[in-house]
Amino acid sequence: MILLTMLIGLNLRPSMAAIGPLVERIQADIPISYSQLSLLTTLPVLAMGAGCFLAMTLARHLGQNRLIGSSLLLIALADGLRLVGHGSATLLITALIAGIGIASIQALLPSLIKHQAGQRTPLVMGWYVASIMGGAAIAATSAPMLAELTGSWQAALAVWALVALAALLVWNCRGLLLPATDSTAEGPDLRATLYRQPRVWTLTVFFGLSAAGYACVLAWLPPYYIALGWTESAAGLLLGYLTAIEVVAGLILPSLAQRRSDRRPVLMLPLGCALAGFLWLWQAPAVAPLAIATLLGIGLGGLFPLSLIISLDHHADPHRAGSITAIAQGAGYSIGALSPWLAGAVRDQFGSFAWAWAGLTVTSLLMVIIGMRFDPRHYERVIRD
Repeated sequence: MILLTMLIGLNLRPSMAAIGPLVERIQADIPISYSQLSLLTTLPVLAMGAGCFLAMTLARHLGQNRLIGSSLLLIALADGLRLVGHGSATLLITALIAGIGIASIQALLPSLIKHQAGQRTPLVMGWYVASIMGGAAIAATSAPMLAELTGSWQAALAVWALVALAALLVWNCRGLLLPATDSTAEGPDLRATLYRQPRVWTLTVFFGLSAAGYACVLAWLPPYYIALGWTESAAGLLLGYLTAIEVVAGLILPSLAQRRSDRRPVLMLPLGCALAGFLWLWQAPAVAPLAIATLLGIGLGGLFPLSLIISLDHHADPHRAGSITAIAQGAGYSIGALSPWLAGAVRDQFGSFAWAWAGLTVTSLLMVIIGMRFDPRHYERVIRD
């Protein structure tokens, strides 16, 4: 289960993570503003949000297994098309296609993991999320080198189609790794009861603010440091280092959280790191950038799996817990999708991303306040069947 989810997870961020380090190459080849470039992150994140709701409906008709396979094929198609397309329209369309594929996988896999892993769900979720962050790290680090090696930024983006096809092949042979399950998703009437419950929307806001920080860093950290005089490769390596720290945090913190039903003591560690990291990035980005990247890596890398785990914790039934998590991701990604676009607009207007980091400092403080409310003793009361 861990091997399979890791291979799938590797494909869920490269279509976005490889863009940032190649911004100057893309702008040299295509006349495109920072606001328009932001859509290469905003569109897939928006699609990830809307697609979570669509995936819950499609899963009832196609089945979870078939839908996940089709989604991997969509990601491979989106990445591959970037090799033959040379305009901004191709980049935007492929970003949207990739986002739809990513959305279906992210909506369905948490429920599958909870069904297969049971009490070891935090452990498997940690490996799954670590592979997502790892894919982002490899993509961000390798993109400038691949572009230099091939002489084409399109090739540096398209190479990830091969990884998606490999994941599709293994998924179709998944019986070698684990018993196949194709559980039926909840119907619209059962999901409608969740939409009316305040706790589901609290989880949504928490996940959305976490996604906002992640998407903004993924899109704009390299251009921010390039504007400060860094080279493409150095900025890409900084993002790669940050995402490598996310991988470590994504492995360690869920394992710590598994030891107790109350996840809040563990949750406060990444929240504190994110708050400190964004504050530092806003006030003194040139002072110890590796320390900033370390704090943000621990913060963002820990928040993603822990927010999913806490959502799954709210109900014992895997399908019901999966629906809660899918709603939180669906609406949450829609919230998070706005941050790269807003930051890009700020950059075009004021010539700096500083105000974007200031805003994320405030949202991190808000997440600390929200996170204190996740007391497992009250889950049965706040989530009603």
